[in-house]
Amino acid sequence: MPFGEQPAYLRVASDLREKIVNGALPPHTRLPSQARIREEYGVSDTVALEARKVLMAEGLVEGRSGSGTYVRARPVPRRIARSGYRSGTGAGPFRQEQTAEGARGTWESRSEQEGASDEIAERLGIEPGDRVMRTRYVFREAGEPMMLSTSWEPLAVTGRTPVMLPEEGPLGGCGVVDRMAAIDVVVDNVAEEVGARPGLAEELMALGGVPGHVVMVIGRTYYASGLAVETADVVVPADRYRIAYHLPVK
Repeated sequence: MPFGEQPAYLRVASDLREKIVNGALPPHTRLPSQARIREEYGVSDTVALEARKVLMAEGLVEGRSGSGTYVRARPVPRRIARSGYRSGTGAGPFRQEQTAEGARGTWESRSEQEGASDEIAERLGIEPGDRVMRTRYVFREAGEPMMLSTSWEPLAVTGRTPVMLPEEGPLGGCGVVDRMAAIDVVVDNVAEEVGARPGLAEELMALGGVPGHVVMVIGRTYYASGLAVETADVVVPADRYRIAYHLPVK
């Protein structure tokens, strides 16, 4: 295949995608049938089918049982602000960021102990199998699921203390920095790494996404004098949100 030449199904998908983007095929419009695509573009049934599969995988169209394939409404991305953590507020980062954006955020969580996996052990600087407190969160904005998070804290740091359960006790929901300060652990650094990958089926189900959609993953770790005291993966649907950083200049 000559350089730059696309397979027929990608050329058809590209043309249909352009029609969706420019409004020629507006949201909720039925996508041309496989037979019509075949006739209009002069391609085989196989090419027409593969082009439709591409658009479906990209989340631009959706199949409706017994009705056909329709153009999906494209959400207007909203912003998730990441501006660092301010201690002494009595609120965790999510609540602080929601307040700054004037949004109404709620969350639910569940904590349980487990042995650290190889990956989590490496991130926390502990041995695989060491006990950690894992907490899973679903964060909502105005009732709509907006992001998921799973955090891990080494029980060698928090075990048998009042802050062992992140969302319970006198400092429940106050965030890592204030909770650690309560047990004389001073958090002085946080590192974040942002990547993207296809969403897992259970993630997309929880977030109301479409199979095949991409999610952004923020890997975050809090440190106290070089000791990792918490690490977390924050999962955000890439089609609905943008992550905006506001970093102070020192």
